Amino acid sequence: MTALFNFQSLLLIILLLICTSTYLHSIFPAIMDRNKEGFKGIFWKCARIGERLSPYISLCCLFMAVRTDSFLVVYEDSDADVF
Repeated sequence: MTALFNFQSLLLIILLLICTSTYLHSIFPAIMDRNKEGFKGIFWKCARIGERLSPYISLCCLFMAVRTDSFLVVYEDSDADVF
């Protein structure tokens, strides 16, 4: 199943996009600030979200890490077929 159909995976992809964009903006600010519109503007917007809401984003990352870890443990213990 792709990340688009699984809500938890979609949230994880969005959090990773925000964290990666924020990190890259701290290293290459001129490149990110130059591309504020269009497709590349998505990364600039994600960097702004990560900078302004960093405590909430970090809490969400911690929550998703614990949630994903517990999901994997439950999934490994189940004897049900995946398909």
